[in-house]
Amino acid sequence: MPGVPLIAIVDDDDSLRNSLENLIRSFGFRAQGFPSAEAFLSWGQARDTVCLILDVRMPGMDGLDLQRQMITRNWRVPIVFITSHADDHAKARALEDGAVAFLYKPCREEDLLNAIEAALRQTRAPEEA
Repeated sequence: MPGVPLIAIVDDDDSLRNSLENLIRSFGFRAQGFPSAEAFLSWGQARDTVCLILDVRMPGMDGLDLQRQMITRNWRVPIVFITSHADDHAKARALEDGAVAFLYKPCREEDLLNAIEAALRQTRAPEEA
């Protein structure tokens, strides 16, 4: 489906990841889920992603580490963090490093859609010199 934005979901919780994929597809987007940050990074189409929905706490590379890797690689993909853990430090770091939103599980569908739309506006905005 060329032209339909691709949204990646990285979350180690299989049932949540599958639910998010189905929800995002119901919003009219393409969705691809990954059980780990490493799996996402090794995916051949990762650079086609226009928005990344990312869990904070995962085994191996966590969400904040993945965000930092993407910054280091100058890879500008808007990130929407989702987490079950209230962690003000993680939230502050994620937002300071450019995350579009930081949502808590379970999040409302409307909040997730608003965050995705904000991410898409960010990817469509002209680069500032």
